[in-house]
Amino acid sequence: MVASAIFLAGSGVHAVPAEAKRVSLVLAPSNLGLRPENGRQPGTWRAPQVLMGAGLRDALDASEVVRLERPAYEFDAQHHTRIRNGQTIRAFSLALSERVQDIVRAGRFPVVIGGDCSILLGCLHGSRMAGGRGLVHVDGHSDFTQAKSYATPQTLGAAAGMDLALASGRGEPMLTVWPEVGTPLAEDADIVQIGERGAEEPWFEQNYGDILETAITQLTAQSVLVEGVVASARRVIARLEARGLDKVWLHVDLDVLDRAIMPAVDSPGGPGFNYKQLADLVGTLCASGRIVGANFSIYDPERDPDKRHASDLVGCIADGIRRRAPVARAS
Repeated sequence: MVASAIFLAGSGVHAVPAEAKRVSLVLAPSNLGLRPENGRQPGTWRAPQVLMGAGLRDALDASEVVRLERPAYEFDAQHHTRIRNGQTIRAFSLALSERVQDIVRAGRFPVVIGGDCSILLGCLHGSRMAGGRGLVHVDGHSDFTQAKSYATPQTLGAAAGMDLALASGRGEPMLTVWPEVGTPLAEDADIVQIGERGAEEPWFEQNYGDILETAITQLTAQSVLVEGVVASARRVIARLEARGLDKVWLHVDLDVLDRAIMPAVDSPGGPGFNYKQLADLVGTLCASGRIVGANFSIYDPERDPDKRHASDLVGCIADGIRRRAPVARAS
């Protein structure tokens, strides 16, 4: 940071100390993309209020908080879709998209707190509408489930397990074709998936191996842990640079944390990251200046009745987002 403004000769512009874009915190209390658990709705819709109660706004020094109304969860199939809550997900996604695009166009940095992973669709549409392109998808699972993996007369698809497939244009038009953008929300070559922990299992290729046939860049949890999260993040940044991507959306499913420290998600597992590793990954990506906004998903407070994980999550999220690159200003 320079101590005073410096005149730039011949330009009539003064350089002013750079500062990071202010954070706009968006609360997206959705559980629409998850299946019922023991006949009950999943509890991810409560995550925004619990993390706010644990001090998230102050930790992020957010300049504003935008609250979306909780959408109604339906147990039965909706008309014209085999995806659970498909109609409601589309409506909620479009409402979320409006908030995201307004924030990006205003020169602020949206941090969206879900909710389940289906919120990615609204975030990514909003980013695209505001001139963004590309996706870094951090998740302990590739979320590449498609119709052939779930379509039976008795089973509805869960969007939270197919958000990356939907974002890349695979699936029902209701959740793959979007106003003014069409399909896909992100081209395969503009997507990086980080954190899949099952890719080395014998069942992966048979059940979920479609992603292996795409141009999506994939970094497994195992490879990142061996290489180191900062080195891996720098490799991702080099990929974004090579693709000319400088307004990329960042999606973080908190099940990428190892189950030993984060059991309060719908699909805990391992290997995964610890809090510092995830913060370093998010922070290195944000410090590149190529991330336009981020969402964090899948924390379920009902699996954390004492809320003992909430403060650690707040610290992890804030530590990563606080490292976002400064933006030079002129006066």
